Amino acid sequence: MSGEIYMAAAAALAYEKRLEVVANNIANVNTAGFKRDDVAFQAYLSSAEGAAAPVAPPYPNPQAGASFWVSYSSRTDFSPGPLQQTGNQLDLALNGKGFFTVESPNGTVYTRRGNFTLSPDGVLVTQEGWPVQGSSGELRLDAANGGPQGLDASVGEDGSVRVNGRDVGRLRIEDFSDPGRLTKIGDGYFTAGDAESSAAPENVRVAQGFLEMSNVETVRAMTEMIEILRGYESYQRVIRSIDEINAKSINEVGRTS
Repeated sequence: MSGEIYMAAAAALAYEKRLEVVANNIANVNTAGFKRDDVAFQAYLSSAEGAAAPVAPPYPNPQAGASFWVSYSSRTDFSPGPLQQTGNQLDLALNGKGFFTVESPNGTVYTRRGNFTLSPDGVLVTQEGWPVQGSSGELRLDAANGGPQGLDASVGEDGSVRVNGRDVGRLRIEDFSDPGRLTKIGDGYFTAGDAESSAAPENVRVAQGFLEMSNVETVRAMTEMIEILRGYESYQRVIRSIDEINAKSINEVGRTS
């Protein structure tokens, strides 16, 4: 592969990776608690001694294309999404920083997706059936003893949970000094990894009967996708043009008139 084609293909691959991320963002535009991802790229070029150095456009001599590559990294945007009122007493949203704490089969995970429900045992759980954690463990709302009018659960702005006027616990809300260290595992969940947790900031408020929706801006994402597709197509044309030039050169080399 020629250096010119190699560099054009590397750039096209970067656009392809970016398109995958944007397409996933758009697919989750109506997913509660979803946080959009961004992709960052960095091009590198190895010297004759084998040392890699970052480079930026316009790139060096393409004859060194075999030593040229692009690294990819994704970053989650933790900016808040809009709150949508549902009227469901078990739908909760965080107005401010922080995450709900959930105990999954694989350990503790964190989420901003607050469309909770009750297990058959009366425990507050996620849609997957994972217990939502309070300051002292699971939160048992005990719907069977909800009273003559059924379950009347109220959640205060401070996360305190009451059932028919009786205190049953307080939501365990945690924050992280560097949320960028959290690892996204899908369905709106994150694992802490090496991220250091801290108490949720004092100004966080729990909104009952609301859900935080995705922070994906549809118009912006669609515009970004169009831009990516045009960029990808431009590099495809570059590759075809270089290939045609090379083929023409090979066919005409040594030809006598």
